[in-house]
Amino acid sequence: MNKLNVPEHSKVSAVLFDLDGTLADTADDLVAALNLALADFGYDQVSLAKMRHVASDGSLAMVKAAANGLDDEKLEALRQSLLSHYASVNGHQARLFAGIDSLLTQLTERGIAFGLVTNKPARYTRPYMDQIGLTEKMSCIISGDSTAFSKPHPQPMLLAAQQTNVAPEHILYLGDARRDLEAAQNTNMLGGVAGWGYIKDNSQALDWPHHFFFNEVEEIIGAIDSLNQQSTQFDSVN
Repeated sequence: MNKLNVPEHSKVSAVLFDLDGTLADTADDLVAALNLALADFGYDQVSLAKMRHVASDGSLAMVKAAANGLDDEKLEALRQSLLSHYASVNGHQARLFAGIDSLLTQLTERGIAFGLVTNKPARYTRPYMDQIGLTEKMSCIISGDSTAFSKPHPQPMLLAAQQTNVAPEHILYLGDARRDLEAAQNTNMLGGVAGWGYIKDNSQALDWPHHFFFNEVEEIIGAIDSLNQQSTQFDSVN
């Protein structure tokens, strides 16, 4: 774990997650839907290895990476096919990343709320959260169409803070894409890079705005405990 310019006396009262590539490994389902769409149009299939790092970038980025050179009309037709197929395969192979279950348990034990802010539309987000039993445990589930704008715009982040009832500066937001960390920066949240996610080049990710770079999920709770202990000590002295 790397820590960078964390504001003095910071305290974490809530943790918010991006979905794809941060909370859950959904690439298998996304690529399965993409390959079904490619088959619809007679295009070559793509491998999970080739597409994994694109899985956090959205459906348009995925079809562009898989079928480079198509015009906008064909790309949009392919994207709509992907979205249609994804509705039927959503959650079939997806799973929480290793360590996430334990992290959520430890956050609950400490009275630290947790929620979700994703650019994925609610018609995919909500069914998956229901499927894995997290809907009732989340302080908020903010999808890409929950507000008029999506990340990195501040709107979904501020709505999440409002629903969680925690000031943004006391929220740690975890994500595996530049827009995630920019969204945290735009709302004065602590930003943590999810180094286990769909990041093609970790050295590039170091250039994103962030306060923490977590290589493993297991590093997160220690960082939170350290911050909150320091904050408590400061409060007791003052």
